[in-house]
Amino acid sequence: MEIGVRELRNETARVVDAVRAGERVVLTVRGEPVADIVPHHGRTRWLGGRALAAQLERRTADPRLPDDLDDLAGQTLADL
Repeated sequence: MEIGVRELRNETARVVDAVRAGERVVLTVRGEPVADIVPHHGRTRWLGGRALAAQLERRTADPRLPDDLDDLAGQTLADL
């Protein structure tokens, strides 16, 4: 949907309903796009320190990572 500033002022409820339904709205001034009105997406859940530590304990990196890092230590990109 594309809507001008004046029309937005008169049709705000209709535009909000469209955005709530998942539609992206392009806001124009004198026919030139100036902004997008997009649906809000939920934020990623924040984890506290203890919860994060517990997640990291269960989801370890590749067990060979320390060896790979040791092999690369001191090398530059040119050496790789």
